[in-house]
Amino acid sequence: MNKNSPVYLDDLFVGAEFKSSEHQLDQEQIIKFAQEFDPQPFHTDEGAAKDTFFKGIAASGWHTAAITMKLMVESLPFQTGIIGLGGEISWPRPTRPGETLHAISKILEIVPSRSKPDRGIVTVECLTLNQNDELCQKFVTKLVVLKRPVDNLTT
Repeated sequence: MNKNSPVYLDDLFVGAEFKSSEHQLDQEQIIKFAQEFDPQPFHTDEGAAKDTFFKGIAASGWHTAAITMKLMVESLPFQTGIIGLGGEISWPRPTRPGETLHAISKILEIVPSRSKPDRGIVTVECLTLNQNDELCQKFVTKLVVLKRPVDNLTT
């Protein structure tokens, strides 16, 4: 699929993969995000973080999720944007300063809507990996994706 062309439900197939660009994460970003949205010592204070479960600064899972969302928006060029219906998220390892993240999204299921024929529900597995391809986040979500509009013009 052409990354520059908008993607509709009709363009998708189970197994299709979309790879994002990369996002370089540094300690300043981690601390700034955490100070505003997840102010816990293992996210905000390098000295205090050494004595925590993480044994050092780790990005908030919500920070990793926010970065993943940015990468998904960029790499899943759905015509109507990414419209989520919910999902399941896990963080199997901490995301650390100096890591470079990228996301790989894979279409797991496509279910046309029975009540709204112009759309369907697409289940996507999005894996957020670091530069060593270690899994930092797994996100399985259901998205609303519209079909390509039918041209009503007659020739």
